[in-house]
Amino acid sequence: MTSPLIKHHDITAALPPQYCGSCSYYAVLASYRRVIIHDGMRYDKRFKSTHRTTIADTRGILDLTVPVAKPEHTSGAQWCDATVSAHGGWWNVHLTALESAYGRTPFFEFYIDDFLPLFREEVCGMPITDFDSEFDRIIRRLLGITTEVVHITDARLPQGVADLIKADFQALAPIKSYYQVRGNRLGFIPDLSILDLLFNLGPESPLHLI
Repeated sequence: MTSPLIKHHDITAALPPQYCGSCSYYAVLASYRRVIIHDGMRYDKRFKSTHRTTIADTRGILDLTVPVAKPEHTSGAQWCDATVSAHGGWWNVHLTALESAYGRTPFFEFYIDDFLPLFREEVCGMPITDFDSEFDRIIRRLLGITTEVVHITDARLPQGVADLIKADFQALAPIKSYYQVRGNRLGFIPDLSILDLLFNLGPESPLHLI
C-alpha cells in the first residue's frame, strides 16, 4: 500500500545518511516515492548529523553523538568508511538520556524495545552508515513510510536525481507544533529528532509529516 505522504511519484531524491534524522528530514523523505541515501558522500567531520541527533530533555535541547573512528586514510574517504566507536560507552549514555527525556511520554514504552538492539556494544565497528540505516529501517516501519530507499556508495550521484544532500530540511518541510511532554515549561522546540515525535505522538506521528 502506497503511503499518502508521497507527493513526488516520478522524482528520485538523494538524501544524506542521518542518525535518527529530524522530523523535517523524514517529512522530506516520506514525500518521495524513491530515495537514494548517499552513503558514499565525502567524509567530512563537520557534517555532524551523520552521527548526531537532537532531543529535548528536562533542560531543553540535548545533542546525542555516536563517536566514530575516522577512516585510516581521510584523503578521498567516504562516510561509509567511518565506523562506530566504543568510546565512552555511548550506547548506555544515549539510552539513559532517552529514558530521562521521554520516559514519561505516552509512547516511549511502546516503541523503545524496537531500538534496544542498536544500543549495544556489539554495534561498534559497524560502518556508521549501516548503523544509521538500521535505525532508519525501524523508523520508517513505525511511521508507515513506504518510500523505496536504496543506499549507494558511489562517489557521484546518478544523473537525473534531485540532490538534497545539503538541503535545509526544516525550510523544505517545516513541521507544525505538536504535543511535547515538557511543552508547557520549555515551549515548543521545533525540528528535533524523529524520536521526539514518535515518543510523544505515537500513531499520530505521520499526520505531522504531511
